Amino acid sequence: MGAALNTASAANALANVDKNGKALVGAAKTGFLTKCRREACEPKAVDKNGKALTGAAKKSFLQKCEREA
Repeated sequence: MGAALNTASAANALANVDKNGKALVGAAKTGFLTKCRREACEPKAVDKNGKALTGAAKKSFLQKCEREA
């Protein structure tokens, strides 16, 4: 969980500026943060045997993970 928090913190810091150094606002910032959270949670979507989750289990896991990120 600490890695997820560090990733989210880094994403928040990076989301503040675009390639030109201007602050991201509105939809651009929201989209960036959503993508970052999804990318941080996707690798963790595995069952206890290390097999990738699918279907409803994956959807539920990703929703919970993204809320907490």
